[in-house]
Amino acid sequence: MALRRCAALAPRLLRNSPALPGAPVPGRTSASSPVVTNRCGEELQLRRFSAAPSSAGVSYEQLKRLLAGRKAVVIDVREPWELREYGHIPGSINVPLGQVNTALQLAPEEFDEKYGGVMPQHTDNIVFTCLAGIRSKKALDTAVSLGYKDVQNYLGGWQDWEKNEPQK
Repeated sequence: MALRRCAALAPRLLRNSPALPGAPVPGRTSASSPVVTNRCGEELQLRRFSAAPSSAGVSYEQLKRLLAGRKAVVIDVREPWELREYGHIPGSINVPLGQVNTALQLAPEEFDEKYGGVMPQHTDNIVFTCLAGIRSKKALDTAVSLGYKDVQNYLGGWQDWEKNEPQK
């Protein structure tokens, strides 16, 4: 019942909101910004808002460059047994997904002692990785909620890394 009321109010809120006017969104074409029609037949252009950076995805090539230049802290959010069984990206720090929230709030010495790596600062470039990019997206969202600014997700995860990395 409350959901219906909320849905009924949405067109009125959208129409009266300066964040969602019918005017074009600066820097975007109407093709990239969805347009919805309310019950009164008015077209409203929606803006997308996100706390995460718009380029939150990192490819294999980008990650290789970041690692080579030591320009990112790579955090693998898989469980330790997964790293032992399948492998890991050299230079990455293992912080299981269930521990990311707590880990990113530790004192730097505690983080180093528990995870064996330097704790990232809020301004550091952090790339989260997992098996296929799903858990790492959750870790990215957690980091953003904690105030980390430059966070990214390695979309392909370990599966992509293993596929692209030359076999030894």
